[in-house]
Amino acid sequence: MSHLAAHNSAPQSNIEIQPFWDATAKGQLLLKQCKACGEVHYYPRTICPFCFSDDTVWIEASGQGVIYSYSVIRRAEVPYVIAYVTLQEGPTMMTNIIDCDIDSVRIDMAVKVSFVDTGEGTALPMFTPV
Repeated sequence: MSHLAAHNSAPQSNIEIQPFWDATAKGQLLLKQCKACGEVHYYPRTICPFCFSDDTVWIEASGQGVIYSYSVIRRAEVPYVIAYVTLQEGPTMMTNIIDCDIDSVRIDMAVKVSFVDTGEGTALPMFTPV
């Protein structure tokens, strides 16, 4: 069990992003896609950050990505990795890299989503090396 798994809780939800958290509980990663300009965005929100349209829909992400940047946090009881992962669909999300040798993590490393139960009916999307 990672250091993070013991302290995970989902951020506060609201009606706009509740489908995202409902999906994580089922092991699905949802993103928002704008029907007006076609761009996919994360953090999910109703208004497209690219063209400001409110014509957005939920899509299921592949869960595949690559590490864009990362940092190993060693000044913790149990060291862990925080990273930006660029998803196959385009958006980059801040997350944790789990279930790996932290010294083996590298930029451009292929990763896949893994869900860590919050114990609150949701799960946090984190990533593991492929």
